[in-house]
Amino acid sequence: MLVSYGDPGLERFMADYDAQYGFPAADIRRVEPLGKPPSCTSPGVDTESCQAWVSETRLDVAMVHSLAPQARIVVAASPVDETQGETGMPEMTRVLDHLTRHRMADVVSMSFGSVEQNFADPASVLAYDAAFDRARAAGMTLVASSGDLGASGPLRDDPDRHYDRRVVAWPASDPRVTAVGGALLHVDPQGHRISPDTLWPKSGAGHSSLFARPAWQRPATAGDVAPGRSVPDIVMQGAAGTSQSAPLFAGVLALAAQLHHGPLGDINPALYRLGAAGTTAGIVDVTEGSNTYAEVTGFAAGLGFDTASGWGTVDVPRFVRALARAVT
Repeated sequence: MLVSYGDPGLERFMADYDAQYGFPAADIRRVEPLGKPPSCTSPGVDTESCQAWVSETRLDVAMVHSLAPQARIVVAASPVDETQGETGMPEMTRVLDHLTRHRMADVVSMSFGSVEQNFADPASVLAYDAAFDRARAAGMTLVASSGDLGASGPLRDDPDRHYDRRVVAWPASDPRVTAVGGALLHVDPQGHRISPDTLWPKSGAGHSSLFARPAWQRPATAGDVAPGRSVPDIVMQGAAGTSQSAPLFAGVLALAAQLHHGPLGDINPALYRLGAAGTTAGIVDVTEGSNTYAEVTGFAAGLGFDTASGWGTVDVPRFVRALARAVT
């Protein structure tokens, strides 16, 4: 997984997590190809942002480990904070290239993003795509969180304020990436589902202004008047935001890669074939909820594929088997 800074106390945190929930010890490998990240108290470091990345790193690793407890988790850390716009993005792609060159990961989870309009030069996004193409050529699967401000997103120069119109975030908006939105599970204290999953109200969803709708998405979105790539493709539990959803789906993909006995590559064409197959392929429709945020009117979940929730969520055991077969 790609993160800024990482977490120096990650192994201790995961040892406590595993003891609490009865998991086997997490297999964690740290990678810092651009140099050792600074501490959260180092001069020039935004302590609050750094501590948020510590929490993010712990959430990402815990979610992947919870669904794929035997998977090796590579935590690839950049020493530069990723913020809205270009800041931190070149370093993230350089870290991704390191993973690609050394074939260090089958699945890469990215719990970060920037609103497309926050890039001063849209051409810079296309330059970053080259790293995604190299990763895909190496058989890696890329997943990213769709965002946590519903149909809106944070402004570049004032992240505490948001756009007054619909926007989506990159890299989730990139067709080379599987975009993961958020859902809410409704269970009793024993973990038994008491009602169908619904859309997490702040789940990022919408249409790209940079990327045209890819061919594999067109049949599902035939009635959609917006021309851009639709985000998300799938949703997972997102009570803690789509930064929880993306690593959960990465854990699902790790299971599929284990069953497939190798990397899955770009799963989006296969995912959309499975989506059309529905429950037989482990796809569980999400039909309730919307992502309207403040005054920005969002999208409503409905039957079948929709902008708000993509294909919906997954029945993990059935979906893992179906995906392993589909990429074959």
